[in-house]
Amino acid sequence: MKKIIATLILLIFTILPSFAIKIGLLEQQPDFNIGSSKGAQIINEKTGKVLYSIQPMQMYTFKAYKGTIGLFVNGKPYNLGSTRIVVKPEMNGFLCAKQRWYRGVFIVQNINNELVLINNLPIEEYLLGVVPSEMPSGWSQEALKAQAIAARSYAIANRGKHAKYGYDLKDTTEDQVYGGATSEKPSTNKAVLDTESIVLTYDRKIIPAYYHASSGGQTKNSSEVWYKDLPFIKSVPSFDANIAKNGHGIGMSQYGANNLAKEGYDAFQILNHFYNDIHFGKIKPEWNL
Repeated sequence: MKKIIATLILLIFTILPSFAIKIGLLEQQPDFNIGSSKGAQIINEKTGKVLYSIQPMQMYTFKAYKGTIGLFVNGKPYNLGSTRIVVKPEMNGFLCAKQRWYRGVFIVQNINNELVLINNLPIEEYLLGVVPSEMPSGWSQEALKAQAIAARSYAIANRGKHAKYGYDLKDTTEDQVYGGATSEKPSTNKAVLDTESIVLTYDRKIIPAYYHASSGGQTKNSSEVWYKDLPFIKSVPSFDANIAKNGHGIGMSQYGANNLAKEGYDAFQILNHFYNDIHFGKIKPEWNL
């Protein structure tokens, strides 16, 4: 099979150093539990005032309470007096919720007397929890790298998608599956690190690089599913005819990417095949909270 020729064009995009991504973990909840590996501070997001210090390896219950947020310790309520607080772990600490560990900080918000839990963290750390959740960590490294670039592009292009709830993306298939630090694997961490800051662009804009599990031999034009043509999407052979169709069929086939990687194609060649007339951009890596 003839090699696909890829041209790597690095475009430098200026992103504010404060850029981070906010991931919705829970919403419309009356309460939930949070813990920390090394202790943490509960901070009023607006004033920066420390409201409470929680101990390591203990779970604390947060509840919608009297129009604000209540912290319950041994059954005793503490009114935190705020509708939006930050839970910040000590240096190199991890936070726990949903029986999983997470990097970054948590934001707890009371909206209409229901709680929302948000994980706020640098996008490169977010991707460490996305790539192994979206693609098997044992697959070819070039396929994992293609997945990392596609996932990074999707995340940045969709930043603010759920702004009315106080976050950018959900941690489910509605956006991208994100399993936090618990899901991290050495192979997928390497794929994220090796592609740090690289994104897909069309007409000098970062694209939402849609992907799916398998197409059964041929990907779809976006208009076949969403009644809208996207210029960076076109129907192409998906190299996954041995796999049953699974997903919307738009953009990169993950099984196809892995099959191409097994044939010796690198991540850039794989992505150039599945997306139309794209370039590769590089965003600045200063990701801070």
